[in-house]
Parts: sequence; C-alpha cells; structure tokens
Amino acid sequence: MTPIKRPSWIVSLCCAALALAVACAPKKTVRKSGDETDTAARADEKDLSVESGEVNIRGSEFQKVPELQPIHFAYDAYSLTEESRKQLRQNVEYLKGNQDLEILVAGHCDERGTIAYNLALGQRRAKAVREYYIRLGIRGKSIATLSYGKEKPLCAEHTEDCWTTNRRAETTVRARTVSNHHRPEDAETPQ
Repeated sequence: MTPIKRPSWIVSLCCAALALAVACAPKKTVRKSGDETDTAARADEKDLSVESGEVNIRGSEFQKVPELQPIHFAYDAYSLTEESRKQLRQNVEYLKGNQDLEILVAGHCDERGTIAYNLALGQRRAKAVREYYIRLGIRGKSIATLSYGKEKPLCAEHTEDCWTTNRRAETTVRARTVSNHHRPEDAETPQ
C-alpha cells in the first residue's frame, strides 16, 4: 500500500485550528471544599450579592416625584458615573425618609440599536441603580426594575443631545399597600 499524500498546508491548518480550540476553551477552577480561599471568595461574593426578590410591579401605578431625579448614561453603557452616584445618594435620602414606598427603577435607551439589545441594556441600567440603592441601605425587596428600551423617549429628535436625554434610569414610587403584595397564586378560585 502506498501512503496518501496530503498537502502540508492542510495539516498545518488543522493543527492551528486544534490549538486555537484548546486555547479558547473555557477554563474551570476547581476548589477544594473547606479551602480558606474558597471560603473567603464565597464571603466576598455574598457581600457583593444583591437581594434577588423584587417588589411586584402589578397593581397601582408608580408615580414620579420631584425629589427623585433621573440619572443619565453614556452611549452603550450602564456603569454609574460619579455624577450619577451623587444624584442617587440624594434620591436615597428621600427614599429613606419615606420607607413606606415601593420603588420602580426603569431603564431607558436612545433610538439606536435593536429592540432586543436596548431592552437588555435598559434592564442592566435599571439593575445598576437598584444595586446601588441597596448598597446605600434601601431594602432590595422594595425595589423593582423594568426596562423600556427605546420605547419611551423623552425627546424624538435625531441629535446627540436628544439621545443623551433618552439614555436614563428613572426612579418612581407608590405607596405600599396590602393589595400591592397580592400574588395571583394566592387568589381564590371563583365558585
């Protein structure tokens, strides 16, 4: 039998593809249970974690109040600037003085980008504000988040100033009542 001759560039290409696949494979970190670094890492994660339960947004409408100012974001960003953190600290002063309120943080985007992308970005913006409120002492279970994406612009012009106005997170509130905590699964079935 005679050996099959393959062009050397095909063999090289296959080797390069294999090396790339191995190099890009996700790395797994294995920690022994009870390891001090494992315990410390979990403690750090716990400190940075945010309560997952949110207030039910069904029911009465959330209202804007003049004491709660919106914050704005850079293009395609959801990180809080020092200026936005300053405004959120002022918002927290009002919220701590009115602990009987439920809070809704709504994330908004400008018109650029797809509907799905902007909904996801708006949600990340709302979550960033919620997490900051929690770090400042607001109960996580009293804060809900919602994304409107690009669906509720404040300005309809196609300018940078207008887009900047639309990239925002707004905090609205409503009075906490028993009916706001009503869950569909708690309802009695009609007879």
